[in-house]
Parts: sequence; structure tokens; C-alpha cells
Amino acid sequence: MKNVTDSFVFLGHWPSAGSFGFNTDILATNPINLSVVLGVLIFFGKGVLSDLLDNRKQKILKTIRNSEELREGAIEQLEKAQARLRKVEMEADQFRVNGYSEIEREKLNLINSTYKTLEQLENYKNETIHFEQQRAINQVRQRVFQQALQGALEILNSCLTNELHLRTISANIGMFGAMKEITD
Repeated sequence: MKNVTDSFVFLGHWPSAGSFGFNTDILATNPINLSVVLGVLIFFGKGVLSDLLDNRKQKILKTIRNSEELREGAIEQLEKAQARLRKVEMEADQFRVNGYSEIEREKLNLINSTYKTLEQLENYKNETIHFEQQRAINQVRQRVFQQALQGALEILNSCLTNELHLRTISANIGMFGAMKEITD
């Protein structure tokens, strides 16, 4: 410490070149200079510093207010989005339930329709079989009748002679003549 003080004392012994020089009395010069500088800074800088601090404070408060408003808006939008999500989820559940019940209903309708169609096809089949049986029976009857008629004609032709044939024709003509007289 003694070296530092000696260096200040040594600086104080320089020959002065007029009114310029170092004052080695630290206690006398520095507090006065500092107080003058601080006084000038406080007097002139107080308004500027105060204005800067007030502006900064207003900006910070405005930013905080804006942040609060944005937060409240974001919370409101979040609540709306959550409400819409709940609504959409409920609608999706309802569609899912309705979809399943609609699918079951359509399935039952399809099964019932298929059973009705099968029933109708069974009825058509039975009607077709009955129709074909009647047709076959009618064809068989017709053949039997034709064969019987042909057999009867053959028997008649083999049994009939010309004379018997002429007598039958004469008897029939006589019957027709009598019928004609009755009707006239």
C-alpha cells in the first residue's frame, strides 16, 4: 500500500506547466468532484431516466395486459374447441350407435326379404311342377283317348261290313230327319 501512496506523491511533485497539475489530496478533490458530477447527473438525468423508466414500465405493463388478453382469448378458444370436440365425439358416438342399429335393421330386412323371395320361388316351383304334372296328365289322357279311339275305329272297321255300314248311316239319317221335324 505504501508503494501506491508513494506513486501518487511522486506524481504530485512534477513541475507544473502553468495552471495544470495534479491535486494529490484525494480526500479533498474526489468527493467534491463526484458530488458535483452526481448532482448534475441527478438534476439533468433524473427527468430523462424517470421518463425512460416510466416508458419501460408502461411497455412492460402493456405487454403484460396484452399477454393476459391473449391468454384469456386462448383459454376461451381452448374451451370452445373442447366443447366442439365433446359435441363431435357425442355425434360420432351417436352415428356409430345409429350406424350399428341401422346395419342390424338392414341385415334383418335383407334376411326377411330373402326368406320372402325364397318362399315365392318355392311357390313358383310348386306351381310349375303342378302345371307340368297337369300337362303330362293331359298329354297321357289325350294319347290314351287317341289310342282308344283308334282301337275302337279299328274294331268297328273290322266288324263293319258294307251292309252294316249302310244300315247305320240310314238309321242316323232317319234320326236326323226326325229331329228336324220336331224342331220345325
